[in-house]
Amino acid sequence: MSELTHLDETGSARMVDVGAKAVTERVAVARGAVTMDAETLRLLREGGHKKGDVIAVARIAGIQAAKRCSDLIPLCHPMMLTSVTVDFEFDETEPRVEISARCKVSGQTGVEMEALTAVSIAALTIYDMCKAVDRGMHITDVCLVEKQGGKSGHWMQAK
Repeated sequence: MSELTHLDETGSARMVDVGAKAVTERVAVARGAVTMDAETLRLLREGGHKKGDVIAVARIAGIQAAKRCSDLIPLCHPMMLTSVTVDFEFDETEPRVEISARCKVSGQTGVEMEALTAVSIAALTIYDMCKAVDRGMHITDVCLVEKQGGKSGHWMQAK
């Protein structure tokens, strides 16, 4: 296993120096889900929630979260993101909303944390807007599924 890059030789936290890294196009994709009652999923799918379009609000929240990741995660570098997408799929069999986020940058460090933050905040927004009708929701399976760019190249989560 490689060394923890956010710790210096004394074990103190530090922000990694990426100054010598090459600027490359970097992409990260993360996923997660919110499981819920079937009736809650129906409200989301049909847009019938009294608070409005929950999915539209969650999409904007996820995009904003990716843009503000360095304000939330202490040792993350501020990023000039070139693209952020947050998408949702309804799974009637679970029932659940599956969330995916894709972040892209031309820079010296990756955007994994931005994609993970986008998914997490989109999921929390769904929970917040739906908790009055379904307090038993679960946010699950938040993980990185793919990254591209940089010295380590292309990585995909094993299926």
